[in-house]
Amino acid sequence: MGKFVITKRKNNEFQFNLKAGNGQTILASEGYKAKSSCENGIESVRRNSQDDSKFDRKESSNGKPYFNLKATNGQIIGTSEMYESVASRDNGIESVKKNAPDATVDDQTV
Repeated sequence: MGKFVITKRKNNEFQFNLKAGNGQTILASEGYKAKSSCENGIESVRRNSQDDSKFDRKESSNGKPYFNLKATNGQIIGTSEMYESVASRDNGIESVKKNAPDATVDDQTV
């Protein structure tokens, strides 16, 4: 089962990573000034990860596939790692869809 891990950056912003059952990070958030905003981001991932149209499939400047997960308002709520192939990226999207809805939250800032 997946889990959201909340951590604090050096600049005191909160962020979350969605990790798959094997511990691999499959989605990383932006930085948030308030923990409550970070927690709202997690809830947004839970909701939006079930809508395939919210996944923006991209290619980086060096040709590596990746994806962004967007909220209803179009804001990016999470970004994937860079993948070696389109198939690997698409597997990452499926992993987010599978893991996000029931993922536990591991708050490492307390």
